[in-house]
This record gives sequence, C-alpha cells and structure tokens, in this order.
Amino acid sequence: MIYTPAVPKDSEELNHFLNNGYMVKKRAEILAALTQGKTTIAVAGTHGKTSTAAIISHILYTAKIPFFSFLGGIASNFNTNFIAPENGKADLIVVEADEFDRSFLQLNPDVAIITAVEADHLDIYGTFDELQKAYSDFGAKTKQNGKLIIEEKAHISSSEKMLSYRYGTSAGLDISATNIRVENGMYVFDADLNGEKLPNLAMAVPGMHNIENALAAMAATREFINSTDSFYEALKTFKGVKRRFEVIYKSDDKVFIDDYAHHPTEIKVTVETVKNLYPNKKVLGIFQPHLFSRTKDFATEFAQSLNLLDEILLLPIYPAREKPMIGVTSRLILDDIKNPNKRIVDKEELIQYLMHTNADVILTIGAGDIDKLITPIKQIFINKATVTTEN
Repeated sequence: MIYTPAVPKDSEELNHFLNNGYMVKKRAEILAALTQGKTTIAVAGTHGKTSTAAIISHILYTAKIPFFSFLGGIASNFNTNFIAPENGKADLIVVEADEFDRSFLQLNPDVAIITAVEADHLDIYGTFDELQKAYSDFGAKTKQNGKLIIEEKAHISSSEKMLSYRYGTSAGLDISATNIRVENGMYVFDADLNGEKLPNLAMAVPGMHNIENALAAMAATREFINSTDSFYEALKTFKGVKRRFEVIYKSDDKVFIDDYAHHPTEIKVTVETVKNLYPNKKVLGIFQPHLFSRTKDFATEFAQSLNLLDEILLLPIYPAREKPMIGVTSRLILDDIKNPNKRIVDKEELIQYLMHTNADVILTIGAGDIDKLITPIKQIFINKATVTTEN
C-alpha cells in the first residue's frame, strides 16, 4: 500500500494496513525507487514545481524524446498527471521533488531545479533556516557532474561537483529572459541559455512566473534535445496545468479563473497577473485558506496579497491533515485586510452572493476543496449570459 503525507497519521485505513502485516510505503520511497537507473530531472520549490515539470514534459514530448513524468497536477496538454511512452520504455524520468516532510531528500537527480525557497511547512521544519538547509541538502544530492538550476532569489549554495546555474529576469544571470512584452495575447521574450540566444519565444500561458518556469525547463532539457525549434513549438502550444491560472469561463465582458495558489507569494503573483491582463476591471477573489498552521503562520502576509483585489471573500479554513487550532480561523486574515470590501462566507452563501455580483473577473484561489465550486460558479456565468441573450 502506498500513501502520501496528506494522509493523517490517525487514519483508520492507513493504520489498518500498518497493523495487519501489509507492506506500506510512502510515495516518496516508491518515486525514489522508480528513478534508480534512469536519468532523472527533479523539480523542487515552494511554488512553480508542477508548472515547470509540466513544461519540461511538453518540451520532451514535442522533441519526440521518450520519458516518464510524475506531476503534482493534471497537465492540460496530456489530461493526466502521469505520462509514459506507448511502449513503456524510456531512460529519462521527470519528477516533482516535494519538500514536505523532507521527501525530496530521497532523490539523487541528474538535473535538479529549485524554483523558489520561501517559508512554508513550518509545522514540519520549525524555522525557515531549517527549510533552507533542506533545500541546500537537496541541491547537494545532485549527481557528480550533474546540473543544478536555481531561481535567482533562492539563497542556496552549490557544490563544485556539479554544474550550477542561476535563472530569472535580472541581468547578469546564467539563464535569463529580457525584452519581455505582450503581443497578440501572448507573453513574448528573448532568452539567454548560458550564452545561447533564443529571441522571440512566445508563451500561450500568462504571467512572469511562467516565463521563469520556462527558463528553468529549457535549461534542464537543452542537453537532451537536438534543436531549439522544440522550445519555440513547445512554449507556444503549452496549455498549462489544471487549477494553475485555469480560465474556466470567458466572454466579452466576464472572466472566471481558478488557481491552486495557497501561499502568500503565489496569491500575489496570481492577482498581479490578473490585474495585468484585465486592467480597469473589477476583480473579486475567493480564497479558501489551506491548513490551520499555515493560516496562523502567514495571516498577515495572506492579507497583504489579498489586499490587491477589489473585493475579497474568505471561505472557512480547509483543514486537510490537521486538527483545528484554538483561535485560528479565516478571521485572522480578514482582520488584517485593509480593503473594506471583504467578508467571510460559507459555500452556500457564496453561490447566492455571486448571483448578484457586478464583478468583471472572478478568481477562486486555494488548495483545498474549493475546486468543487468551479462547476456551480461557472453555471452562474452561463445562466447570466443566457438571460442577457434572451433579453
């Protein structure tokens, strides 16, 4: 039986298998075993893991290179989170390296990417210094003469045993993007891959963060592809990942976007991207906090990110694996939000409220079960459009 850390330790099902002689393994152990004997690209980071791993997978697929891929979300190009060659044979494997409970330290990648290092999972690590040390330990597990690719703001040391590269949008980096602009609804940029110039790359998915994800993905796959033409084709046709800035509904005057963001920085990036795409539009954000511990640790930071919205609706905290904490509710965030257009609602109240909102853009945010509201919210848009058409 294979389980993930998301399963609570007091789970009846888990303890049944543990107490009755079954072989029980963590997902991280199995993933590490599957990578043995294969060339491994592992993507770690507080955020950006799934999108970066999905872009890597799409590049390899476009270049017709056989590979296996284990993703943390549903890649829209493949409509699955597990990708394998038709004949089941490949020497290359792409995995997400999860930092929760130090799972990623079981991997020994040939190519390691660290997309971001920010305070998170402090219920596990205790302090940011301990979390940062774990990321440094992960980087150090890159194989001899392997490649370690680190986002420019991540303060991670590297060893002389591997090739180390920094990437981002600042000048002077090994891997960088410049001349970033929006043309015909696409983000266009010039890339420099350690001296190799790639002008006028275009991405169909929006956001500066996705340009950074693309830089890391290209740096990770450059040694495996014959022609950079695959980069141009893959980035242009990459459709993103389900629940990662996923446009659920779009008409001439209304937009509904769903996003998995559950860390203050992720929320800030998501809201800023929405504001850039839809200037002068009223944006209503619906946020479901994920975990009592994360809410307690980052209530102020969540409030600062949510303040960028025109209107904020907060759902109750999604507990996931945790028990309730005394005094920790969504009100911790609400009280820190400066914008007066804010309130806490339950799911039933939310649907009723949205039937009468005048917001142009609705954004659902969170890693809990907020995705169960996608269909009823989308139906509100469809119903309103039908009434408008009939009138």
